[in-house]
Order: sequence, then C-alpha cells, then structure tokens
Amino acid sequence: MDSLIKKKAPNLKIGEWVQGVPTNIDKEQGKVIVVEVFQVNCPGCFLYGIPEAIGVYNNTDKSEVKVLGIATAFEDYDKNNLDNLKLLVTKGEVIGETLRALRMYGRVENGNKLPYSIPHPVAMDSLIKRSGDIQESQVLEFLEENVTGYQAYNEQDKLMLFERAKHYLGSKEFSALTFEEYKLKGTPSTILIDRKGLVRDIAFGADGGLKSKVDLLLKE
Repeated sequence: MDSLIKKKAPNLKIGEWVQGVPTNIDKEQGKVIVVEVFQVNCPGCFLYGIPEAIGVYNNTDKSEVKVLGIATAFEDYDKNNLDNLKLLVTKGEVIGETLRALRMYGRVENGNKLPYSIPHPVAMDSLIKRSGDIQESQVLEFLEENVTGYQAYNEQDKLMLFERAKHYLGSKEFSALTFEEYKLKGTPSTILIDRKGLVRDIAFGADGGLKSKVDLLLKE
C-alpha cells in the first residue's frame, strides 16, 4: 500500500458516474482530493467511512477540497453492483448487511432508507469479468503485496498461504480496477491526494481523523 505514497496518483478507473459531474484526479489539480471507497453491502462504510467523508465535504471550501465517492466490489457481487448503487444514490435505499446493521443501530428511515444523503459525486468502480485460470505469478504478487514478510515464512506456511490466496483469487468474479490500482485492503478505505496530485495517505477503516489530515494538506 505504501508504495504509492508521495507518487503521482493514478486516475480513477471509472465504470460509470451515477451522481455529480464526471471528473478525475488529473482534472482536480490544485485541490486536496478525498476519495472515499466503499461497497454498497458494507455496514462499516455507512456507519463510519461515508459519514466522515460527508463531514469533510460539508466543512471545507469546495474550491479547495474535492470529495469523491467510489463504490467498488471485491465480494458479494450480487449486492455490490451498479443497480444497487443507483438505488442508494437516487432513493437512499440500502440493502443486505448494510440494511441489517443500520436497522440494529436505529439508523434507517421508512424501512430501508438511509437517514442522510450523499452530497458529493459518486461513481462505480470499473469491474472487469475475470476469465481463465489464476496464474502462479498472480498469486505470488498478491502475497507479496498483502502478507508482510511473506518471504520470511517457512516453506510449509508459504504453501498454506499460497493455497489460501489462490482460492481467494479464484473466487473473485471481477477485478475492481480502482480498488486494485490503489492496492486497497478492504472497505471503507480513504485515499488522500495533495494539491500537486501526489498520493499522501491510503487508509483502511475510519478513525475520525480524516478532517485533520485534510486540514494539514490544506496548509501546505
């Protein structure tokens, strides 16, 4: 993940913009860019990640900060799809595990509606259907990127990790291009890009510190 830090931010690989004026990293130079990456079927995204991004959107100068939402999918493809994203954006409807969790916390309205709206632009990640067998090189690349100190493991543990990774990669119906480009670990994830277009932070989860991070970049 850290390999992208302080390097030029790749443009987002967009499948479709569902809200707001289509844009991308190279079109927002001179602004601090916040990219909130979520899945429609992700309770933590709606309890923590998205509200934090909305807080930044509502409490910063729009000419200085650009907040973007990217819905991705690395699991539950029947739920994390374009149709459900459009229902979310146009009608505020939530589904699956998100709906169950928000109900548990008393945070839905009218049965299945989000109690807040997403005000910033939102797009669907570009999803490419996987085909063919998983190659050994793909598994090893995945392990190197996601398992710290993989090469230091003994051969038995390496084999176990290899088989688990191969099974995981083989179960993925689609490649989510922005998610993979930025080497994200899950959702919610937040990508922070400075005024020069350099990646400054990639964070998995939401800890309440996003606004402070943005404020620091605005002072540069």
